[in-house]
Amino acid sequence: MTAVPFIPFEEGEALLGWIGLTDALAAGHNRPKAEIGDTFLYRGSDTLLSRSAWIDGLGIAVKTATIFPNNPSASKPVVNGGVNLYSDTDGTLEAIVDFHLVTKWKTAGDSITAARRLARPGSRNILIVGAGTVGRSLHDAYSAAFPNAQFTVWNRTTKNAELMAVEHPTLSVATDLEQAVRNADIVTSATMSTKPLIKGEWLQAGQHIDLIGAYRPDMREVDDAALKRSRIFVDSLDTTVGHIGEIKIPIEAGAISANDIVADYYNISNFTRQSDDEITLFKNGGGAHLDLMTSRYILDRWRAKQ
Repeated sequence: MTAVPFIPFEEGEALLGWIGLTDALAAGHNRPKAEIGDTFLYRGSDTLLSRSAWIDGLGIAVKTATIFPNNPSASKPVVNGGVNLYSDTDGTLEAIVDFHLVTKWKTAGDSITAARRLARPGSRNILIVGAGTVGRSLHDAYSAAFPNAQFTVWNRTTKNAELMAVEHPTLSVATDLEQAVRNADIVTSATMSTKPLIKGEWLQAGQHIDLIGAYRPDMREVDDAALKRSRIFVDSLDTTVGHIGEIKIPIEAGAISANDIVADYYNISNFTRQSDDEITLFKNGGGAHLDLMTSRYILDRWRAKQ
């Protein structure tokens, strides 16, 4: 019996490319729509989260995360996990992929799949809002998609933005969020905010706004005015509308309607910019189907090397 490969972070990452991943994500949405399901188990403050997806012709993925908030006291990471990838043909286990590898590439790849279609091709000034792990991934991904761009980072705690700039010497640090937003061609935001940080009155003609941080029903990164001024796109109607505060709250308040969402990736041909002056806004909601597409891309690259 052939051993099932485990694809670790460093070895897997060395094989991957951001543009190749965006092409794989686009191709994945040309297949039949995914069946998805989430399971949560709890023990006190500890959580087991499993996200599953099945796409006919692509296979099955179960991405499992353990969240143990007390781990840092033992110098261990809070989040751990893995992705089991199964054959679509016979259901056999094909690979186990590092959780953090899939999450990094899925999250940032999701955003640049949209940005490659919605942002102006000549975009040169990219603002990253949030200097955490995802912010660093966004810098890598957007650098591949817009190789001539200059980057600025803003973080609520300026020291963290300065630490990120040390890692990337060409990265500028902004202390005034409003001015940084006004100066940007692309704004990509990955924060844990529950109240809007980015105001619609700051937005400029021709910008592309990429929102990643909000994942719960009570979380938002932009206000109603920003949504009203933009053409709105999402990665998945099923995982954003009614689920994530960025979209759920303004719909319930009547600020926008579900009909204001132009398309999700299952209608990716509609991800187009109508003019250089319009503002486009994309909500990155994630989802197990994207984990499956990303894991399959990783395994394909792994097999190609072998």
